[in-house]
Amino acid sequence: MSVAPRARPIVLAIAAAALAALAAWALLPPAGLRPATGQATVVRVVDGDTVVVDVGGTEESVRLIGIDTPESVARDRPNECFGAEASERLQALLPVGTAVRLTRDVEPRDVYDRLLAYVHRSADGLLVNAAQVAEGFAEAKHYPPNTAYRADFEQAERAAREGGLGLWTACGGPDVALDAPPAGP
Repeated sequence: MSVAPRARPIVLAIAAAALAALAAWALLPPAGLRPATGQATVVRVVDGDTVVVDVGGTEESVRLIGIDTPESVARDRPNECFGAEASERLQALLPVGTAVRLTRDVEPRDVYDRLLAYVHRSADGLLVNAAQVAEGFAEAKHYPPNTAYRADFEQAERAAREGGLGLWTACGGPDVALDAPPAGP
């Protein structure tokens, strides 16, 4: 089958576009590793870095990626300085019924089977993970390979430290147990 001379540029353009699309598709990570987003509604706050959301009629426990707040509900560890405040702040940022957009990074779940996500409030786009760090309620903590916002979170933590916000002044830093023995000789 021969192609009319005037149609050749069109055929070549279509073939080039198809090859470019195929090349771009080949560069994507495997389907299970592609970042995904989804809409959800907050059901409850567990602590300063974990929420339960409703995703299409299914409740999911979601661990906010890239941050760590002081413990306030762990059964196997003591409560930590500023843990209750971090939980209260997350409740203020994400009241029950708040619409959110969840964005995954590379790994979709942690060892506790919690969904790992960056949580954006749908109403204003606020990245809640970053807000917890910027306001001094959380430290930036990266868990490779989920590091898409690492630099942003580290910058927010530096600013919170320098500004003496939240746990940086109240506790002197993260991971300070409330029932820890006093330091001294």
